[in-house]
Order: sequence, then C-alpha cells, then structure tokens
Amino acid sequence: MDTSSITFAFFLIFSGAAVLASVALYTRQPMLIAYIILGALIGPYGLAYVTDLQLLSDIAQFGIIFLLFLLGLDMQPQALLSTLKKASWVAIISSVVFAAIGYAVAWLFGFIHAEAMVIGAAMMFSSTIIGIKLLPTTVLHHRHMGEMMIGLLLIQDVIAIFVLLILLSGDVGEFDLMILGKTIIALPLFIAFAVLFVKYILLNLIQKFDRFHEYIFLLAIGWCLGLAEAAHAVGLSAEIGAFIAGISLATSPISQYIAVNLKPLRDFFLVLFFFSLGARFDLTLLADILVPAAVLAVLILLIKPITYYGLLRNVSERKLLAWDIGFRLGQISEFSLLIAYVAAGTSLIGTEASHLIQATAIITFIISSYIVIFNCMTPIAVSDKLRRD
Repeated sequence: MDTSSITFAFFLIFSGAAVLASVALYTRQPMLIAYIILGALIGPYGLAYVTDLQLLSDIAQFGIIFLLFLLGLDMQPQALLSTLKKASWVAIISSVVFAAIGYAVAWLFGFIHAEAMVIGAAMMFSSTIIGIKLLPTTVLHHRHMGEMMIGLLLIQDVIAIFVLLILLSGDVGEFDLMILGKTIIALPLFIAFAVLFVKYILLNLIQKFDRFHEYIFLLAIGWCLGLAEAAHAVGLSAEIGAFIAGISLATSPISQYIAVNLKPLRDFFLVLFFFSLGARFDLTLLADILVPAAVLAVLILLIKPITYYGLLRNVSERKLLAWDIGFRLGQISEFSLLIAYVAAGTSLIGTEASHLIQATAIITFIISSYIVIFNCMTPIAVSDKLRRD
C-alpha cells in the first residue's frame, strides 16, 4: 500500500477521527481533542503514517476560510458596524494586556527580547475556530453576543495582519511602509468592490438561476475563494476576504440556503485543521518547554476571561454576557500558530520559542473547550440543558 498517497492519508485521518470521536462522545469529551490526539499519534513525530503536513495544513486552511464566509452570511452589515464601534477599544486594550503577559513570561524563562516580543504578540488573539465552532448557530449568531464576539475577533484579525506584516519584513520592530500603506488603502476599496459586484452582478445571477441548486453552490464557493485569494493578493488576509464575501451576501434572501449547504464542507476541512495542529507538534521538545507553556497557558486561561469581563462591563454589557464571551475567548488563536510558523521560518525565533507558542495553543484550545462545553450553551455541551444547535 502506498503510504505516501493523499488517499491513504485521508483514509487514516477520517477513519481514525471517526474512531476517536466515538470514544470522545462516549466519554463526553470535545471531538476536536480527538482530532488533535490523532494528529500526534499518526503524524511525523508519532507513528509517521502521515508526513506531508504542509499539504494538509494548506488544505486545512480552507476550513478557516469557509468558517469566516459562513460567519459573514449570518451577519447584517448595519449590526456589525454598530458592534465594531463598541468592540474596538475592548479588542485593542485587551490585546496590549495579553501581549504584556506573554512577553513577561517569556522573558522570565530566559527567551531573548525578539523571541519574547513574538511570543507576546501571539498571545493577543483568541481563536475564531474555537469561539465560533462552539457557538450555537441558530440561537446566538443573530443575537448581540454573537455580534460582539465576531466584532472582537475581526478587530483581532486586523491586528494580526499588522503583526504578520512586521514579521514578514524580516525584523521585529520594523515593517515596510509601502506594504502597510497598500493594506490600509486596499481594505475600503476591497469592501466597496465586493458590495458593488454582489449588487449588480452576483444577485442578478442568483435570481436568474436560483432553480439550479448546484449552480448556487458553485457560485458561492467561487465567490468565497475568489475574494479570499484577492484579499491575500492585496495584502489583507484570506480570512478577511472570505468574511467580506459572506457579509456582502448577507442581505440576499438566499444567504441562509448557502450557509446550510456549506457547513458540511467547512467541517470537513476543520477536521484537517485540528489534525495538522497535533501532527505538527514535535513531542521530543515537550520536556524543554512544558513548564513555561503550562505557566503561560494557565495565565491566559485565567486572565483572558477576567480582562474581557472587565472591559465589556465598562462598555455597558450585561454581567452574564461579559462572562460568557470571556470564557468563549479564553484561549489563544490559530493566528498565534501562524505567527509561530512565520517567525520561525524567517529565523526571528528559535525552535523552542515556536513550540512554546504551539504548546500554549494546544493546552488553551483543550482546556477552553472543556470550560465552554461544561458551562456555556453550545452544540456539543455535556448537559442537555446547555446543548443548542
């Protein structure tokens, strides 16, 4: 049997995921933990049955893109703009707090200044995947909590783009002003293009051929991936492009039909995302970074909910809502992983610093998921009282 083929890799991933997910459900554990464990077991640092991690990582990126596209489809533009005004200061102040925590811990454990800065930057963001995947679609996406969470995550995505621009310039603390200016100018022009294209072309095509469901499916995927790639080309992120693609279609009467039909495709790629997360972690380095990773993870898990709670209460959010959002965003992000990979690839940080960020991500992903499924409304909650689709 050709163990290097993509077919064999997919067989192992999805068959193994089905087995471990069954065990997870019987033992009332989050399924995403099963995917991470599977990656560690059969990835290159485990049994080495699946070794082409770059390909799987690239494929898994589609899961994040489709997730942001579906989020956009569920958001009304006017409600989002109103929420962004309130969420902006919360996102900025909290990012500074979390970056300071990451820098302080890294410095205390002996990492050099540049590495401590990158580790601090990686702590600023919360996971879009964890936050939104555990958010009940029909219950909360159309409520204020969903709007506030998405507003915070979007602002964090913009901050993450600036961090990545600095890292890609080759030196911490420096960045290319031309690239930065291009990005600032590109965003409003990109949004305007999306809105006009949908209004004058896409909606007319949907109205004319709405009887052909296959065509609507293809048109939605093409629009999502087209704007994602276009956003990446002009210096934005593919995720922001996908979100703009979704929200530009949100006012269409067919938006919910598209959202329902794309969810299985999103979930397919998200399995690959969590698998690649576990598979890319070098277990032989765990002993060297376990203590700082544990300290950093505990601080993040404790301080993030408290910080979000205080800041959200300060902008007049209800106590229950502030705690709920704080717990749902109480981890670091897939952007943190991207920062670790980019910084290591440009030699700004060493292997240990990169794995410290990865280990912190895995720990906070797992523990944060447990906190949410045991205490908040979610599709995979342990309690029937909290379970909402």
